[in-house]
Amino acid sequence: MTVIPFDEVPQTRRWWARAAYVAIVCAALVPLAAAGLAGTIALLLTGAGGLVVTVAGIYWFLISRGVLRWCALGLAVLAPLVVLFLFVQAGLLWEVMVTVGLVFVALVCARAALRESREGSKMPEYPAPTWRHAFLVMNPRSGGGKVVKFDLQRKAEELGAEVALLEGPGPVDVDALARQAVERGADLLGVAGGDGTQALVAGIAAEHNLPFLVISAGTRNHFALDLGLDREDPTGCLDALRDGVELNVDLGKINGRTFVNNASFGVYAEVVQSPEYRDDKAGTVLQMLPDLIKGDKGTRLRAQMDGVTVDGPQAVLVSNGPYGSNDLAGLGRRTRLDRGVLGAVTISAATTREAVGLLRRATKHGLIQRAAAEVVVDADVPAIPVGVDGEALQMSTPVRCSIEPGALRVLVPRKRPGVPPAQPALDLVRLRELAWGHRDAGSTASASSAPQAER
Repeated sequence: MTVIPFDEVPQTRRWWARAAYVAIVCAALVPLAAAGLAGTIALLLTGAGGLVVTVAGIYWFLISRGVLRWCALGLAVLAPLVVLFLFVQAGLLWEVMVTVGLVFVALVCARAALRESREGSKMPEYPAPTWRHAFLVMNPRSGGGKVVKFDLQRKAEELGAEVALLEGPGPVDVDALARQAVERGADLLGVAGGDGTQALVAGIAAEHNLPFLVISAGTRNHFALDLGLDREDPTGCLDALRDGVELNVDLGKINGRTFVNNASFGVYAEVVQSPEYRDDKAGTVLQMLPDLIKGDKGTRLRAQMDGVTVDGPQAVLVSNGPYGSNDLAGLGRRTRLDRGVLGAVTISAATTREAVGLLRRATKHGLIQRAAAEVVVDADVPAIPVGVDGEALQMSTPVRCSIEPGALRVLVPRKRPGVPPAQPALDLVRLRELAWGHRDAGSTASASSAPQAER
């Protein structure tokens, strides 16, 4: 993303930055005027204390069983209510609400000011290839029956594609189906189904340098979402067969297997391996989490990310391209799929202190996020559970994750919703420069390195 020099910044962005400063100053003045300095400090301590107790209560709920678990949940629920009661008793509820509102306004203004030009944020598009024999795999059961609901088989066949339905009493060898189609002369492969099936056929398409068509007929369709496709209308994906463009996107590899979204290790991977998980997801999670988080069960992992080693994380997520989120709970979107690097996230919270430390994004024992060319997850056992694009697998250690830049040629409709721009990071140095025109070596260096850091 291009960082514009200050003298070329639009005037509206300068005023957004100044509005952010005005809002935050007003947010500080409201409690000072109502309660004075000592009262303001007490308000801050009360609010922070309530937040810490709530996080601790949720953590104890996850690692406990029986009566203690439900007591912890009660504590997590009561803590914010107690804080609210104390504010009411002090006659400062409206002041606190106004302050919170002003902080929210400041954040909105800051993000508007820091949002740079979208130039370079979109993946390059290339002319669509000419195809003669498109072979599409469709799963009628995926996504609650979207293939049947949207009549995708008939519509694809009317466009000249060959369709193979994954139906029957037993499992179907999708790999064999796709390879046989290539042997028969298929020059385009596609899938209407879940991300696991998408990844399997995408690997074969990349292996033979064939274009690949994504049809958003699965349940979550994260890959389709990050390609800018419409998840609610898979019929629109078929438009790529008559009016499409080509994108060159990266593919992740995990011990030789392709993945298009992510591979997860640790708590989540252990839970989904349980035979009871399919029939009782919530109950299985609550039953297994205490031992997994505390390390009483499960395998102790070691994650290496381009020279950074994390020992004993509870969870590791390796993604095909970094997620564009700046917060712990928002690992949901990737603005581009052609950055040529993996995204890696590790979470370590074996104690209450470490769980609370996640609030401040502790980099030593809490949340660690990296972009890496390779991620290696090892353990003192010959194989560990791994969730690959939502599928539960066992893989031999060490598990190596790598990236193949631009390996997959994806055919997408010319007209599609697209991918929304990522929210900018709250860079206070850059915000001050935008607001007042102050410039220093640190901000200049930060600006010049922004495109490289984003990649």
